[in-house]
Amino acid sequence: MKKKTSSILQFVIFIGIGIFFIYWFLLKLDPEQKQAIWLSFVSANYGWVAVGMIVCLLSHFVRAARWQLLYAPIGCRPGLGNTFGAVVVAYLANLAFPRLGEVMRCAVLRTSSGIPMEQSLGTVITERIVDMLCFVLIVLLGLAVVYDKLKDWLYHIVLDSCKIPPHTVAVTLAALAAFCVVALLFYLFAYKRLLRHKPFQKISSLLRGLSGGIKSILHLGHRNFFLFVAYSICLYGLYILGGYIVFRAFPETAGLPFEAAFMLYLFGSVGMAFSQGGIGIYPVFVAQSLSIYGVPAAVSTAAGWLLWGSQQAVVAAAGMAFLVYFSIIKNKKKQEVMMPPENTTSMTR
Repeated sequence: MKKKTSSILQFVIFIGIGIFFIYWFLLKLDPEQKQAIWLSFVSANYGWVAVGMIVCLLSHFVRAARWQLLYAPIGCRPGLGNTFGAVVVAYLANLAFPRLGEVMRCAVLRTSSGIPMEQSLGTVITERIVDMLCFVLIVLLGLAVVYDKLKDWLYHIVLDSCKIPPHTVAVTLAALAAFCVVALLFYLFAYKRLLRHKPFQKISSLLRGLSGGIKSILHLGHRNFFLFVAYSICLYGLYILGGYIVFRAFPETAGLPFEAAFMLYLFGSVGMAFSQGGIGIYPVFVAQSLSIYGVPAAVSTAAGWLLWGSQQAVVAAAGMAFLVYFSIIKNKKKQEVMMPPENTTSMTR
């Protein structure tokens, strides 16, 4: 009962955050700005949006192929169609409740491929660990690629708006870095004593999970390991490419460099973490990323909503289709279990 209440509360909070940001954003717009956004939507080239949706669907397929590799060390081989269906159903479930998708895709594979949920959960955890590490690497790479533009934008937003002196920011960052180093050294030297307390036990368990997830990837074998790395690079490349393709849909963004799509991915990923499915916040963050390149607010806002909406449309369509498909499979299996053997029926006759 407590878990159910907690899930409902999380859903309400995340949806509430998204609705608040939509309301807050619309409240700031005057009638002329709303009209400009609407005109940007109307004048968009939806052929490019369709191509972006295909790229989005392809990224889900690559994720499914990568996830399939993680079953090899435990002696399972689910079909690629089943793993792909489980992935899109998981994304659909995440639109309803946070993290419900992780459980859903394990349940789907249990129904379609007969793989126990405990084994599937282990692969999902490993995949999430890899995603977290990949995202950190992409953020670091992105900061190196777009550092100059991002620095100027941050100075304009933070320093000019809040009137904070530059040396104050430098001192604050240096103090934060020093604190992190001291905290890490303290944790390493006082490890055994800290483990007596529950919060540090949880941290230790998380670190062991991270280590175990990385080690399990090394047991894939040479071929599957390189395939896993290739799929990961392809996956995040498709995420960034999807944003770049949507740029083609608007004359004002058609000439943007590929690094702008990199920036869009970084901002959009942060926005997705704040509300359920990124509703309300993802388009705002996308608009902020495009403002760095001087894109008009109306166009950048329309691009943000178009990119978010097209992604969710792909998830909704594919997820619902596979939900129906897996329901049919489940019903067939139930009927096979309930149906008496042929020899028994003939004897009774």
